[in-house]
Amino acid sequence: MDTSRLLRRAFAAALACMVVWSKAARAHALSPDASHTDASPLAWTFEWWVVIALLVSLALYIAGYTRLRRRGTQGRASRSMRLGAFSAGWLALVLALVSPLHALSEWLFSAHMLQHELLMLLAAPLLVIGRPFGMWMWAFPSGARAAIGAAVRSPWIKAPWQWLTAPAVAWTLHAAALWCWHAPRFFESALARPGIHTLQHASFLGSALLFWWTVFGRPSSTQATGSAHAMLSLFTTMVHTGALGALLTLAPGVWYPSCIETTLALGFDPLQDQQLGGLVMWVPGGLAYLIGGLWVGARLLMRRAQPHVAANMSHEG
Repeated sequence: MDTSRLLRRAFAAALACMVVWSKAARAHALSPDASHTDASPLAWTFEWWVVIALLVSLALYIAGYTRLRRRGTQGRASRSMRLGAFSAGWLALVLALVSPLHALSEWLFSAHMLQHELLMLLAAPLLVIGRPFGMWMWAFPSGARAAIGAAVRSPWIKAPWQWLTAPAVAWTLHAAALWCWHAPRFFESALARPGIHTLQHASFLGSALLFWWTVFGRPSSTQATGSAHAMLSLFTTMVHTGALGALLTLAPGVWYPSCIETTLALGFDPLQDQQLGGLVMWVPGGLAYLIGGLWVGARLLMRRAQPHVAANMSHEG
């Protein structure tokens, strides 16, 4: 079967599943007692703007991928790798924002931490590797692509983008989002107000995308200096996020009192739930940054080895 046709069918199937799940969630939603939320802890969440954004992003990517595939302007392996990365990142977003994990995060702090880690450590780097902006561009006609390209190259977009994707700036924004939003006052506000909660998730995902762009997306990230900056960013982020996870895990009391009621309603101990959430940030989170650092280091070593291999082959020949 043609790849583009397969992708279109997958998109239609995903849309149909979301409609069915939305109806099922509305029909079977529970009304929990002793909870600040009216959602079931195992319900699918279908906020219209989130679903539309996900579907539009997928449709544009499929259209751009199909056009590039027909033109053959990129290598097949490169296209396949980017398609796989974007697809996995897109599914991670669905898991974090639409699946029952999103509803469960309203009840359990540990589920909330898992949701945040999915956004920052799985969806964000995979989306960066998938190069969605470039692929989305190819979904538009040539005239629209030229207009969008001219706008992107204009100083009022190019200059802020270069500033935001400078390694030091992206690192600082990502660290600030992590530490500020996990401060009890701001975390409690996000739990109590949906608008602030949305801003929290946007801050996590947006700052993570900028951070991972400095690791995998910048043209200089494949060079020695860029790789050194990327490894330093990954190492220091692993250290300070591990410290935050350790503080949550080893804290003698509950940091977020509003989580106590819902956690008890599900039969869990609030302090143990917080400790589990801290471990999620501490161990799997640190491992993700370590894997990223190893990947950057291996990529740099392979690039340095290529000229020597070529020279040896020509000498032997």
